Amino acid sequence: MTFLRMEELDLSGKRVLIREDLNVPIENGTISNDTRIRAALPSIERARDSAAQVIVMSHLGRPAEGKPIAEQPEFSLRPIASHLAALLNCRVELIENYLHDPSVVAASDADLVLLENVRINVGEKANDELLASRYAKLCDVFVMDAFGTAHRAQASTQGVARVAENACAGPLLAGELDALERSLTNPQRPMLAIVGGAKVSSKLEVLNSLANQVDQLIVGGGIANTFLLASGISIGNSLCEPELVESAAALMQTTNIPLPSDVVVAREFSASAQAIVKDVTEVEPDELILDIGPETAVSLSDLVSTMQTVIWNGPMGVFEFDQFANGTAQIAQAVAENPGFSIAGGGETIAAIDKFGVTDSISYISTGGGAFLEYMQGVTLPAVQILEERAANK
Repeated sequence: MTFLRMEELDLSGKRVLIREDLNVPIENGTISNDTRIRAALPSIERARDSAAQVIVMSHLGRPAEGKPIAEQPEFSLRPIASHLAALLNCRVELIENYLHDPSVVAASDADLVLLENVRINVGEKANDELLASRYAKLCDVFVMDAFGTAHRAQASTQGVARVAENACAGPLLAGELDALERSLTNPQRPMLAIVGGAKVSSKLEVLNSLANQVDQLIVGGGIANTFLLASGISIGNSLCEPELVESAAALMQTTNIPLPSDVVVAREFSASAQAIVKDVTEVEPDELILDIGPETAVSLSDLVSTMQTVIWNGPMGVFEFDQFANGTAQIAQAVAENPGFSIAGGGETIAAIDKFGVTDSISYISTGGGAFLEYMQGVTLPAVQILEERAANK
C-alpha cells in the first residue's frame, strides 16, 4: 500500500488533528483497560515534538447523535482526558463546543487538546461532508491513526481525510497495516490462522478467505461446535449453527482444520458450573462444550510451535470462567512462544492476552476488532483507501 505517513511530513508550526481510537471500557468513571490509549501515545508524542498544536479526536461507545454530552455524561471523554494527562505528564484540555466555536481550539494553550466524543455530532456516522469540512478547518494536517475505525466511512475517519489540506497515516495505523501486510500478503510459511468465537456466521467471510491462504486453520469456541457437527459428532446442548454445517464441511475440504479430540463440558453456563473433561465423542445431550480439553490443547499448541506465521482472532472457549480457560491459556502461551511472526486482534483476543500475561511476547497486537476482521477477509478499508487515493493524486 502507498500512502503518506506522518513522519514524512514537516509538522513544524502546524496544527495537527489526529483521529485516534480511544474507545476504552469505562466503569463508574474509571478506565478498566487502557490498551488502546497506550497504543496511541507514541503517535501523539511524535506529533507534539514538532507541531504547534496537537488536537486529538475519538469516539466513545454509542451515544445518541445530536444529544448534548451533558445529557449523556457516560459517553464523555473526560476520564480519557485525565488519563492522557497522567500518562503524558502534560495538561490536556477537553473541548466540547469545537464545532460551534472553532476559535476555542486555536486559542487553547494546553499541551494537548482533546475534542469531545465525535459521535454526538450530527452527521458523523453518515459521513456528512459539511461536518468533515468543519473538522478539517481545525487543522493544517489531518492524521488518521485509528485502525479500529478505519473500516467505517465516517466524517472523522474518511470524510475529513478527503477534504483536509493535508492527510496522512499516523504511526499506529501505518504499523497496523504493515503488520497485516506482512502476515497476509507475503507470509513466511507454514502459516496458521486461529479463529475462535461464538458463531460461524459472524466470521464466515474471514474463514472463507483464510482457508484459501493458510496451511492450517484452528477453530475454537462455539465456531468449533458447528465444525464438530459437520463431522457427525454429537455436541449435546452446545451453541452451534446447524444451518452452516454445509459451509463448515466445505471449509474442511479447502484446508486442514484439526478438530478437538477431547473437550471440557458442563450442564450450565455459569461461573460456578462444574467442569468435566471427556472425549469429544462422549458429550451427553444435556451438556455444553465450553472449552477444548487438555489433550487437544497440547496437540494444537504443538501445531502452533511449527508455524512461521500465526494469525490469532478469538478464544478457544469461555476463558472468562477460570475452569474453562485452560484451552485459551495454552494457545496464548503457544503463540507467545512461537519463534515466527504472530499477529493477534479483536476485543476478546486482547482480553485473553492481558489475562494470560503474554502481551510482550506477541509480535504485533492489533487495536482493531471489526477492522482487523474485515482486512483479513480482503475488504477495502474506506479510511485507508482515501489516504491511498490522496497519495496517488499528489
